[in-house]
Amino acid sequence: MSSEERRAFGARVADLRKQNGQTQGELAAAIGRTASWLSQVERGIQPVNRLDVLRLLADGLGVPLQVLQPDAPPPPKAGPAPEPGTNDLDQARLVLTGHPSLDVLLKPHQGFDPDTLPDLRSSVDRIWELTHSGRFAELSAAIGPPVIRLERACRTAPTEHEPELHDLLARTYQALSAAFVRQSEADAAWIAADRAIRAAELSGDPLGVFAGTYRLCHAFVRLNHLDQAEHAAATAIGALQRHVEANEPHPQHLSLLGSLHLMLALVHARSGERSSARQQIDAARSVGRQLGEDRNDFNLEFGPTNVEVQAVSTAVDLGDAGEALDIAKELRTDGLSSERQARLLMDLGRAHAQRRQYADSLDCLLRAEELAPEMIHTHAESRAVVRDLLLVAGRAASDELRALAERTDSLG
Repeated sequence: MSSEERRAFGARVADLRKQNGQTQGELAAAIGRTASWLSQVERGIQPVNRLDVLRLLADGLGVPLQVLQPDAPPPPKAGPAPEPGTNDLDQARLVLTGHPSLDVLLKPHQGFDPDTLPDLRSSVDRIWELTHSGRFAELSAAIGPPVIRLERACRTAPTEHEPELHDLLARTYQALSAAFVRQSEADAAWIAADRAIRAAELSGDPLGVFAGTYRLCHAFVRLNHLDQAEHAAATAIGALQRHVEANEPHPQHLSLLGSLHLMLALVHARSGERSSARQQIDAARSVGRQLGEDRNDFNLEFGPTNVEVQAVSTAVDLGDAGEALDIAKELRTDGLSSERQARLLMDLGRAHAQRRQYADSLDCLLRAEELAPEMIHTHAESRAVVRDLLLVAGRAASDELRALAERTDSLG
């Protein structure tokens, strides 16, 4: 987009906004961006090249995409509405519904068997294994009994067992929150993260509270509540940073600090705040160097490798596809979970699509699907890329692309 095209596009956005009686702040809030970003767009400073951002603007202005960008691909022809499906985490949502142990409240008693602790620990490890591998249907079916058992145990066990039980409960809710985020069930993710924070505080482990806050921030981002995500992450970073500077930091402190910097990078990238996003990536890189290895404290998978995985995602969010692809050339992700490897491939698919390298984009999405099929089938960003590939290909869409579109429910 040339400078002249940017100015013409910005003037068109400004005119449509004024016709709607919207202020810059109102339109920016409606599309999850900042007023300063929108101001730069309207003044022709900030280019808008990505189809998903163009769609956001068009939706916020209440106009068809082609009004903003006449050469944009036409919308698909209307077809029959897809049959309503069952979300893989429907059963898991029921776990969050209501109070988990009303009978214990009515009749308090001591009924905890310490011999069940090894089984409870194994159940929590299994829940995280399913979460990391993106096997959400299995997770949904498996999570009910452990949550009920842990909630009851936390209320009936002798005092000496309470810290560990609350810690196990916090880890369980953290996993549930992470899974809900990945399936765009942000309201449930918020509830699960809040419960994780409370359980972690009751366990006596303050770092668990920070881990729960990180999960809460992801829920806010998914809800497009970027101001809340920024506030929660920045507050947590401030507290951790002061502690790290005043004390000899434990690796867990650094894992959390670095992960929260990555969270802020995500928030700023989604807000179109390029400089701030890059500053947070650099801060996370610094923490990663201090940590010196890839770890999985609090199931965050933080380390130097994961920083670069997030740097790829941030670059794609900012529309810098070339930079994303350059960063990925040096990455070796064999030590990361299949979910994290699939996420990288999905972002590379997005990057190739931005550069109109459609065959490479499809190849990345198919490879990601092999690693974490449920994540690719349900993730909003992967489905958006598939829809864009279909729009561009039109009737020339390959059988592979059409099959992937069917599996991701992206045909409509």
